[in-house]
Amino acid sequence: MTENMDIILLLKAAIMGVVEGLTEFLPISSTGHLILAGDLLGFNDERGKVFEIVIQFAAILAVCWEYRAKLTTVASGLVRREEAAVRFTFNLFIAFLPLAILGLTFGKAIKANLFSPVPVALAFIVGGFIILWAEKRKHSEHIVSVDDMHWKDALKMGFAQALALIPGTSRSGATIIGGLFMGLSRKAAAEFSFFLAIPTLGAATVYEVIKYRDQFHADDLGIFLVGSIASFVSAFLCVRWLLRYISHHDFTLFAWYRIAFGVVVLVTAYGGLVDWSQP
Repeated sequence: MTENMDIILLLKAAIMGVVEGLTEFLPISSTGHLILAGDLLGFNDERGKVFEIVIQFAAILAVCWEYRAKLTTVASGLVRREEAAVRFTFNLFIAFLPLAILGLTFGKAIKANLFSPVPVALAFIVGGFIILWAEKRKHSEHIVSVDDMHWKDALKMGFAQALALIPGTSRSGATIIGGLFMGLSRKAAAEFSFFLAIPTLGAATVYEVIKYRDQFHADDLGIFLVGSIASFVSAFLCVRWLLRYISHHDFTLFAWYRIAFGVVVLVTAYGGLVDWSQP
């Protein structure tokens, strides 16, 4: 019985890892999907929160690996004080600040009131309609590459990212769609969202590791390893796929997915078909 339970637990860990990896960098909300998946799989307790910290860090590592050449160039450029490297790093710092400040100020209140399936579902639907609206607008691109961004552009992206404090909004969705409104090309908006994830999720990981440090146990190493591998691989493949996809398509597909997924959650919740319960 214990062996079967261990296998089931590892399978759940792998599923959660894939959910994190596939949704972290798509405009469909990783937080929202993890809340819903964790609720269904029983990963919504304190132990589950620690597990989410680990698989989120694995997803960050996937982006670092995909853009290792760019990050290495920036790092060496900082040592030599090259203007392009300094500007790029400063832009990331500026874009990181709004979410960090607002998160520290309102984070507890948001988690207490909005981290449940129905509010997440509503955020999915609203976000989907915003994406549809953004795609119907005429795009005026004046920033083709992340290296062309001014600090004011980065600050605007930072405020867009801060909308992701509302679970179900999507950090990547807010920054990518916000970038389109601000005149970034699809590739520039997506790549800046990827790069911005490194300090944003990195800082969140450090904060949560300290906060939940008493919840880390050696007995959980197995599920941590399985979940991390699943998250890393799926995130790596997802980032590469998204960049290829947006070179020929817009984000309308993700909008309709968000709307449909949100409606399903609302129908199952109010129809009593699924017990979306939170501890």
